[in-house]
Amino acid sequence: MIKEVEIVCPPGQQEDEAVITRLAAASLNIQPQKISAVKVLKRSIDARGRKVVYRMQVQVFLDQPYQTEIFTVNYPDVQFGRPVIIVGAGPAGIFAALQCIQSGLKPIIVERGKDVKQRRRDLANINKQGLVNPESNYCFGEGGAGTYSDGKLYTRSTKRGDVNQVLKMFVAHGAEENILIDARPHIGTNKLPQIITAMRETILNAGGEILFDTKVTSLLVEFGKIKGVKLANGEKLTADAVILATGHSARDVFEMLHHQNILIEAKPFALGVRIEHPQEIIDRAQYHCEYRGADLPPSYYNLVEQVEDRGVFSFCMCPGGIIAPCATEAGEIVVNGWSPSKRNNPFANSGTVVQINMEDVPGDDTDPFKMLRFQQEIEKAAFVAGGGNLVAPGQRMVDFVEGRLSNDLPENSYLPGTKSTELKEVLPLWIHKRLQKALPAFGKKMKGYYTNEAILVGVESRTSSPVKVPRDKETLQHPRVQGLFPCGEGAGYAGGIISAAIDGINCALATLKILR
Repeated sequence: MIKEVEIVCPPGQQEDEAVITRLAAASLNIQPQKISAVKVLKRSIDARGRKVVYRMQVQVFLDQPYQTEIFTVNYPDVQFGRPVIIVGAGPAGIFAALQCIQSGLKPIIVERGKDVKQRRRDLANINKQGLVNPESNYCFGEGGAGTYSDGKLYTRSTKRGDVNQVLKMFVAHGAEENILIDARPHIGTNKLPQIITAMRETILNAGGEILFDTKVTSLLVEFGKIKGVKLANGEKLTADAVILATGHSARDVFEMLHHQNILIEAKPFALGVRIEHPQEIIDRAQYHCEYRGADLPPSYYNLVEQVEDRGVFSFCMCPGGIIAPCATEAGEIVVNGWSPSKRNNPFANSGTVVQINMEDVPGDDTDPFKMLRFQQEIEKAAFVAGGGNLVAPGQRMVDFVEGRLSNDLPENSYLPGTKSTELKEVLPLWIHKRLQKALPAFGKKMKGYYTNEAILVGVESRTSSPVKVPRDKETLQHPRVQGLFPCGEGAGYAGGIISAAIDGINCALATLKILR
């Protein structure tokens, strides 16, 4: 017999099987020895009361053994299978490739950037010298933007596909099994590259192909049907299905599509700053204690406020994290955040952004680049305000709200450096004013949040793609190009690692329908 119960335990005991068994037995009003095994299904921290506790949904095995699940997938040899070209090796592209293999199709991934190991050198040049390689950076390369920007696996996209399928795939390639049960699963930037490497080896061992340092310059289309892609070196790859999974920062891909008269559209996104606090401030606020202690992880937060009919919200919160420079071209400042697996850095950062609708930006709504150009202008203004070398404009939080230049800036995690700036020189007035109103409101919701110990760093501008590549809801194909499958964040259909992976899987399954 198998039963499910909810148990509550103090921090430090959430992984103790004897404690879990005893609490489960008490919940069922039976003796612990009647339980043959317990399995934690879900686990979350509840900090609503005066004492922080772990809440766990536990499966209890009575008088029958529990067999440990083995996370392996047997992939067929697809070396001679029908080809599917996948443009981009981010989570959408990688999971599309894995699903193609399971479906008997041969994936050919074309990635403009480098593999995870080679990318490290270019990231070092960004952080230490302020030099951006437009083909290899925090956004471009194996694993996409997610590889070196945290590995957060939390998602609300549960209706788009099987989240657990994606998580199990990560475990099969080396991720810890905790990601299957934690309410906010997280791998960490230090561990994700090895997992991405293992996925690459799976694809290659099954007969798939991956081409790094290889850029697609045009799509091959004949009579409204995809026939393949043309590469920068002049080579052509042919296939009757192309999954376009290039990420939200591949602006030249949008230019390419527009040049080829392939329909793209402007879409709303969100823009603002990245805000960093000392982690201890967030811990005190969320855990209601002076010191967090070793039994609890660094705390996170999620804040939202409506200001003048626009949402202002925290985004991509990184406990124990680092602010990273994520520009993809010279002359622009873009910031993002990430955390290592232990989340043991002394700072907590989060994007804090304002919703931008089409009517907020001047120009013709039929211009597909309207929102992208707006994004570019602000990133360039941030670069100018910082003074070069990827130094970012910054301002203390209370100074920002009260409209004064900060005399100095607090110690922070942004390696290229920060320069005291009045961020109203960078942000449009209507975004600036909404942030000014939202931050004190956030402080009323979370004690200690509104403080001059916090720094605002500009700009957080790549929250999602400012361009959408349309597709049919049923077939997932572009409405004007049969066999072209716009996919993931860059096309406007995902917002994070898990949702991008699910979209990659869905697009791969959709290719099977036209290649049978």
